[in-house]
Amino acid sequence: MKLLIVRPQPGAEESEKRARALGLEPIVAPLFETRALDWIPPDPGDFDAILLTSANAARLGGDGLKPFLALPCYAVGERTGAAARAAGFTRLRIGPSDGAALAAMAGRDGASALLQIGGRDHLPLGGAAHVAVYASEPAGALPADLEEAVVLLHSPRAAARFAALAADRGGFILAAISAQAAEAAGGGWKGVAVAAAPRDEALLELAAKLCQT
Repeated sequence: MKLLIVRPQPGAEESEKRARALGLEPIVAPLFETRALDWIPPDPGDFDAILLTSANAARLGGDGLKPFLALPCYAVGERTGAAARAAGFTRLRIGPSDGAALAAMAGRDGASALLQIGGRDHLPLGGAAHVAVYASEPAGALPADLEEAVVLLHSPRAAARFAALAADRGGFILAAISAQAAEAAGGGWKGVAVAAAPRDEALLELAAKLCQT
């Protein structure tokens, strides 16, 4: 089966490269467009550490990130860590697979006043303040002639939008990055499977198996 990638750029290109390395022929049709927001940085003296759950936060935070570069920075995964390094964070720790685990890691290190720098649409992290530096806006459409495919769903929001756009669900197999994403897509699909870990690499491994079967 064909593989459909609907995440926004530049993540879609990264998933496409991984898919081709696995011998797949992906179709890239982003259903969101990511843009930077105007934001006012809070006082960095009020926080012990920064949480980054998305590479977009580091990539699109702009000059507003500068006051926080001296603070310990906890990033989810190597991709977000690389973006944090490029933004200038030096006291960097690469954390587990999700924001809650990341906050727990910071807490074990003694940080209690946490600032999550992230997107406008986000999952609240208990005990962490949040500031939005980017937004993912609905954009694009599904290929008009696509009737069946394995679809990569990187978030519940992406799952909900794909479900709203798919005219006939019977030809699509969903590869979801989490149980929450799978649930957001609803029912009626040819198949639904959840990645073993909430990472793009694990999602692509799952998709490769689904495409072959």
